[in-house]
Amino acid sequence: MKVVFMGTPDFAVGALEAIIKAGHEVTAVVTQPDKPKGRSGQMQFPPVKECALKYNIPVFQPVKIKTAESIEELKKLEADAFIVAAFGQILSKEILEMPKYGCINIHASLLPKYRGAAPINWCIIDGEEQTGVTIMQMNEGIDTGDILTTKVVDIDKKETAESLFDKLAKAGAELIVKTLPMIENGEIIPVKQDSDKASFAKIMNKSLGNIDWSQKAVVIERLIRGLNSWPSAYSYFKDKSLKIWDADVISHDTLKLDTELEPGTILAVTKDYFDVACGEGALRIRELQLEGKKRMDTKTFLLGNQVEIGMKLQSNRL
Repeated sequence: MKVVFMGTPDFAVGALEAIIKAGHEVTAVVTQPDKPKGRSGQMQFPPVKECALKYNIPVFQPVKIKTAESIEELKKLEADAFIVAAFGQILSKEILEMPKYGCINIHASLLPKYRGAAPINWCIIDGEEQTGVTIMQMNEGIDTGDILTTKVVDIDKKETAESLFDKLAKAGAELIVKTLPMIENGEIIPVKQDSDKASFAKIMNKSLGNIDWSQKAVVIERLIRGLNSWPSAYSYFKDKSLKIWDADVISHDTLKLDTELEPGTILAVTKDYFDVACGEGALRIRELQLEGKKRMDTKTFLLGNQVEIGMKLQSNRL
């Protein structure tokens, strides 16, 4: 099949490479414009562009995909299908209807659950045990198109957004390669989504990571994993931000406390970890990162920082 691939981040790279290696003709890659990185401001290529250049595939980087100039460029590519994976721009009806087989999206959830920008993060935060990828026929809505194929992926008990990202990227690459010949041969009967079962995975922002210690320990622990590696869950310790990268849930029954402690209070300290009281249960902090320092295990952190029973982690600077 002759395809144009539209994608931008790391998540889309595996799918692009899989399509190339499966023998499909990728006539062009469409991705977001280069962006400055870090203090130096040096321009950085999107990961999908780097992959395209490796295979000598032409790259198109429109600031806005819906302009008349961009649409004319797309028409010149004469693709059978546009394959879309985390591209980052909304496609117009004219673009959606341009190729013979339309626009095919690789979405990182089992639609209609977790439509939207951050399905990987939210399925962990919400405590799901399974997720997956959906190959979808795109329409003008946000992840509302007909379902073509799906692949289920289990969520491990200590799964982070980062590790699940890798698993779903691999699953998406495998599924799109399986699906394309089925589309070409007319072997798929599209299935309409049940909008009554839909949920929306809103975009991530840093404020989501501010830990509310009055919540249950199990809820906070899922938040920590769901925001790892970005934007990360954090609190404040001695007027400095403290990112929490890994923690274990300690049940209320295991604690056996004589009195209820205020959430955020440190209730136990050993040479390897410290425990923090939550609204229900506690969290045993295993890995963390103090403002201005590198990420480290708690044992290393405790060698250079005084942590005592009764100290508190705060939701803001003092």
